Amino acid sequence: MKKYLYTVICILCSVALFAGNPGFGDRRYTISGAVEYGYNKTWLHHANFDIQSLMPINPYFEMEAKLQFSTANVHSGALQLRPKFELPVGELFIETDLYFRAVTRNQLTDYTASIGVGYRMDYVSVLVGSYSRILDDWNRDWHTTDNYVVEPFNLLYRLEVFCRPQNNNWNLSFVFTDIDDYQMERMWQPLFAIKAYYDVAEHWRLNFGVQCKPTGMFHLNATFYGANLRAGFGYRF
Repeated sequence: MKKYLYTVICILCSVALFAGNPGFGDRRYTISGAVEYGYNKTWLHHANFDIQSLMPINPYFEMEAKLQFSTANVHSGALQLRPKFELPVGELFIETDLYFRAVTRNQLTDYTASIGVGYRMDYVSVLVGSYSRILDDWNRDWHTTDNYVVEPFNLLYRLEVFCRPQNNNWNLSFVFTDIDDYQMERMWQPLFAIKAYYDVAEHWRLNFGVQCKPTGMFHLNATFYGANLRAGFGYRF
């Protein structure tokens, strides 16, 4: 079964790399920077500094690379690979995410990897898939499996609804998900976000976002856990 799945993924990626039909929306090579204020009950008040890049290799394949450095002494990196297939309305895509987080404050490493299938059009983007996580203690004995935690299966989901078509020069969107740019939360811990952008010039885009993370949502006892506010800019080539 695993060999069959890997074969299918390789075929789809190959098709995406060499196909030549138009892609979805106005997506260009972009490099972005952002500053973020965050608070949660574990890390308390902290600031994050983000560097992100979008690379639409060709109309049928794109990738994203992201780095985040935090004053909470938690540093993250992400790589997303996204084959795309044009449909009469919108496009179908397959998304593979590879996340790394160094929780230096607690001497832990968090590795997560996911694969999902999504669809996006002018006013909506939806993704469903699964991911696996490995948590490792920096101080564990490498000759044993002590303090080595594996979560083999978690549900991944993301729903984003836009106020305007995605190729407009400004937009506002609302997000319900358990995955963001740097973390994959357990399926019963959804994140709620509002995002916005505005193109101030041909190549320059301002980005804004606010995200809230409650806890206990699916236990009918939701309470506030954390939130963050992000502002930044991007240069589009």
